[in-house]
Amino acid sequence: MSPNVSTMPASIKVANPGPLGLFGFGITTCLLSSINAGLIPPESIAAVVPLAFAYGGLAQFVAGIMEFRLGNTFGGVAFTSYSMFWWWFSLLLWTLGAGWLKAPAPQGMATALLLWGVFTFLLWIVTFRLNKILWSVFLLLTITFFLLAAKDFGFGDIYGKLGGYVGLATCIDAVLLAFFELLNAVAGYIVVPLGQPFMINPALGGRVGVAVA
Repeated sequence: MSPNVSTMPASIKVANPGPLGLFGFGITTCLLSSINAGLIPPESIAAVVPLAFAYGGLAQFVAGIMEFRLGNTFGGVAFTSYSMFWWWFSLLLWTLGAGWLKAPAPQGMATALLLWGVFTFLLWIVTFRLNKILWSVFLLLTITFFLLAAKDFGFGDIYGKLGGYVGLATCIDAVLLAFFELLNAVAGYIVVPLGQPFMINPALGGRVGVAVA
């Protein structure tokens, strides 16, 4: 073998994990929101638990770790956090169904949803530097959490139903974003624009985009 020939493997291109995480989030959210909106019976919640573990939880966790590996702080924080949300939610339902825990007071569940709403609101502020579709996903998700929290705080069941419908809008938005990102990645060029950010990051010298760190 010639000493001038490198034996080091060529650099491996890492795929965009965004569509995986967005599909996992969107499809799981769609099933739960259909129950909250009253479109399918409450007994369908049994179908949510395994889906939340496997797709909403695990798939988003994998996507989040990959985003951290790519240097995308926002994607890593968002995907791993919402994967933990689905694991928390499914573990809660599982342990309640098995009789290992007593049902929490509505105020406890409401406070948890409120905290997730505040967290999502903070992420929404960051999305002003990201594409407009992602911005709309986090706006809708913030409203969803606050509406569901209002229902558990005792403001009325109508808030839970509204939260279900806004959750459906959120999941449709997320699934479309996942599809557009997947389509653009496979095509190798921008087939569907995702919308320029409201704020251009100065670190990029005025170019459209976001810093990933």
